[in-house]
Amino acid sequence: MSTLRVVDLGPTSYRDGLRLQEALVRSRVAARERGEGADWLLFPEHPPVLTVGRSTRDVKLRVPREQIEARGLEVFEVARGGDITWHGPGQLVGYPICDLDAHGHDLHRFLRELEQAMLDVAARWGIEARRVTGRTGIWAGEEKLASIGVAVRRWVTYHGFAFNVAPNLSDFELIDPCGLTGVHMTSMERLLGTGCPCLAEARRAAAEAVANRLGFSNCEWMLASEAWKAAAGAPELTAPARDARPNPASNRVESSAA
Repeated sequence: MSTLRVVDLGPTSYRDGLRLQEALVRSRVAARERGEGADWLLFPEHPPVLTVGRSTRDVKLRVPREQIEARGLEVFEVARGGDITWHGPGQLVGYPICDLDAHGHDLHRFLRELEQAMLDVAARWGIEARRVTGRTGIWAGEEKLASIGVAVRRWVTYHGFAFNVAPNLSDFELIDPCGLTGVHMTSMERLLGTGCPCLAEARRAAAEAVANRLGFSNCEWMLASEAWKAAAGAPELTAPARDARPNPASNRVESSAA
């Protein structure tokens, strides 16, 4: 298979990250129709934010919304699968923009391969993580280490995974993570202490694991500006005002899935 293009976006608002994903999805669909195109893996660093997936019937907050707002957390409703979750500093967030034509139009298999990639990352640092039947994501003991929620538009994926490297776990106490009552989150930092990798190390390991599990021959690190340029065919899309970065309150964000 082809090369997976990987981008460390650096600090990125949730809204800008979603705009870029959706523009790359449109670009990827158009390129496929011309027999061209490449798949992407985006790594943003979001400020603290709660996102609510399409599986949510009621937003499951453990505290009043006013307390959420007082902590500076925005709430976004998005089209990915899954329920409510948190993103923020210290968490490794990855958004694969992948054409499922190359995966037999099998979203279930794609999700399982992402899970396996997360298990590979955990194992690299000696963490014995596992799947739980009927629940998407990976677990260490009885606590959840990584969450996955993917949307598909015209057989191209977006949204993705959130792997807890060294986040502020107290923010998860504001919600029922992934809509699961009584579930607690953990992190590599909690499990490994001083042996926890930095976010850059975890990012590199995740890029390699995702590329391997999804069948790419290798991954190529790109500049953030190159991702925005690739998405530039989308109407009225411009990159946020920030330097390109190489690697070695409630809002409703309209987004649809097919």
